[in-house]
Amino acid sequence: MIEPVARELVTRCEGPVRVVWSPELLAYDFGRGHPMAPTRLDLTMRLARDLGLLDAPAVQVVEVQAAPDRVLELVHDPAYVAAVRAASHGGRVDPARGLGTEDDPVFAGMHEAAARIFAGSYDAAGAVWSGEVRHAVNIAGGMHHAQVGAASGFCVYNDAAAAVRRLLDDGAQRVAYVDLDAHHGDGVESIFWDDPRVLTVSVHQSGTTLFPGTGHAVDTGGLAAPGSAVNVALPPRTDGARWLRAIDAVVPEVLRAFRPEVLVTQHGCDAHGDDPLSDLDVSLGAQRTAAAWMHALAHEVADGRWVALGGGGYAVVRVVPFAWAALLAEAVHRPFGTSCAVPSGWREQVEVLSGTRVPAVVELDDLDFRPWSGGYDPSDDVDRAVAATRTAVFPLLGIDPHY
Repeated sequence: MIEPVARELVTRCEGPVRVVWSPELLAYDFGRGHPMAPTRLDLTMRLARDLGLLDAPAVQVVEVQAAPDRVLELVHDPAYVAAVRAASHGGRVDPARGLGTEDDPVFAGMHEAAARIFAGSYDAAGAVWSGEVRHAVNIAGGMHHAQVGAASGFCVYNDAAAAVRRLLDDGAQRVAYVDLDAHHGDGVESIFWDDPRVLTVSVHQSGTTLFPGTGHAVDTGGLAAPGSAVNVALPPRTDGARWLRAIDAVVPEVLRAFRPEVLVTQHGCDAHGDDPLSDLDVSLGAQRTAAAWMHALAHEVADGRWVALGGGGYAVVRVVPFAWAALLAEAVHRPFGTSCAVPSGWREQVEVLSGTRVPAVVELDDLDFRPWSGGYDPSDDVDRAVAATRTAVFPLLGIDPHY
């Protein structure tokens, strides 16, 4: 469990925070009707500004330019980068590389838009490792499905892997990546599958019922890095309290055993019950709590070095802006309580833009979850999933899997 002392560290260790943002990040746009609507980013940052989250003197709002090919090729094959550029500038589809599919349709400027997101996470990681900032956030990031040589699942370039790669190249010996998206973080896992310097942890809906079909408890890393991959594959309709229980049962223990120098986290909010692309039922309050836990763990195990990314999330008005504003609030040391008073100007903008009415107050329930230390229930399908993960990977990390 996240110890109270870790939460106290958070309040005592405020420091500079980098927020990657510019309107140019809205250019990552697969077109009308596609779930990955740039509106979700626009509404989030409008809400963050209206709530005053970006006004603190320690907060740096930083623009980035598209990453050059030499930086993209730290993660991706040169031939794939060339294919993305050809698709972007000439409309050339390449289904073998995932370009021009239903998930990843080609659009003009795709290369530059994806390369800008990639640069945001790459630069954020560099700023955290150098000590320029303690925390960095790129809500446009978290494109965790992109593979070395292919687009996948709305993701063209893998900025999450870029953040990890930057940290390793800059001298980090142990980097932990925790992925809380409803979908398995398969791209990041596969890129670092055989690298013992990287621990990838993914808490997601089971691949037996959801894209991308991977991330099973028995997937624990390559031959050169046993125990470097941790997968918690949850059943459909897992609610917020049981989702937090699963995180509590696995994430703190593996991070403490691995002892990372930096923590990179992905906060896809598509696990929410209103999201159209997953079957989980995780509330905004549970996601707010998970962000607070990741913040506390960064201070406990990584001296506060924390890079936080966005990810999936397709309930564009009622979920995404609040989930990611809560993440930003946590990172800039102005955490939300159990409710958020929604600025009237933002509500009016939303109604004009989308025709959707938003309540004046959004509740972020403070869930009374049951900690894993309270005991294992073999009749509970979430507990069985957690037990499978602990049994598969804990011994490889030198942890007692007893449950």
